[in-house]
Amino acid sequence: MKAPLRIVSIGGGTGLSALLHGLKHATTPVDITAVVTVTDDGGSSGRLRRDFDVLPPGDIRNCLVALSEDEALLSRLFQYRFQAGTGLKGHSFGNLFLTALAHITGDFALAVKQSSEVLKIRGHIFPSTSSNVELEAVLEDGSLVYGETKISRSRRHISTIRLRPRGCKPLPETLDAIAAADLITLGPGSLFTSVIPNLLVQGIPEAIRASRATKAYLVNLMWQPGETTRFRASDHLRAIHQHAGGKLIDVAVVNSAAIRPAARRRYAREQAEPVENDLANIRAMGVQVVQAELVQQSEVVRHDPRKAAIVAMRLARASRRKNDAATGENKSPL
Repeated sequence: MKAPLRIVSIGGGTGLSALLHGLKHATTPVDITAVVTVTDDGGSSGRLRRDFDVLPPGDIRNCLVALSEDEALLSRLFQYRFQAGTGLKGHSFGNLFLTALAHITGDFALAVKQSSEVLKIRGHIFPSTSSNVELEAVLEDGSLVYGETKISRSRRHISTIRLRPRGCKPLPETLDAIAAADLITLGPGSLFTSVIPNLLVQGIPEAIRASRATKAYLVNLMWQPGETTRFRASDHLRAIHQHAGGKLIDVAVVNSAAIRPAARRRYAREQAEPVENDLANIRAMGVQVVQAELVQQSEVVRHDPRKAAIVAMRLARASRRKNDAATGENKSPL
């Protein structure tokens, strides 16, 4: 039997968990690894981070649920959010579970691993670093903003994102998964607060660049007010390459489906427009373009998990074939 395709998905927020949910249902065997940003400082995660000096569990909780084999009771339990109770209101059960397990084991990454076993997830989930890091943004006027929540709320363009403290390192398992991957995906998700922070961890951009895997960026569908207002697809790529210390992406995956007028009007009221897919500029950067209908037509404009996963699987198969050919192995396509 052929080895499963190996996909490493890097990011955070709802975009990453949506892609993972789609990959979980792939009919071709696939070994999924998620590398998740740990800079969230808002909501339940931020409160737990401040109160218990633990890495923010929210994005990782969402990824655990997305990859869980049990989409009924246990997944619903992990996503359950307390609506009342002094000190409990606003917390999700999964966040509390991860926090408690991290204190019992003394190791957040181990807590994630053991939670993965409880939920019987299809794949592996690693925080991008085990260090307790904070985001720092340099805005276009030279001013500094600290913390993911404040950065997301800023309405001025971001010049650079940094991690504090500097020099934080990834888990060895993350580097091993990147080295062995057929496909490495970044996004979809907030460019400066979900995607790029993973690339600021020491050694991760170098490991991605050294991997034989195809590196694909799933371009966001809409502007994120403040963070990426008026950003075209090529601007997203340019920011990724800037923070990664050079060219990193091989393929830009862009949406070709129209976004419904009603949804566009709702987003326009929040000063958000669809991201312009400036294909000529992307290709001029030496990045290939894959176009597909990726929108999940609902109240919120999001990537459709199944459609995004289909594209990812196609790219992983093509990458496997290319690398097999380069090493002289005579294997039939998957």
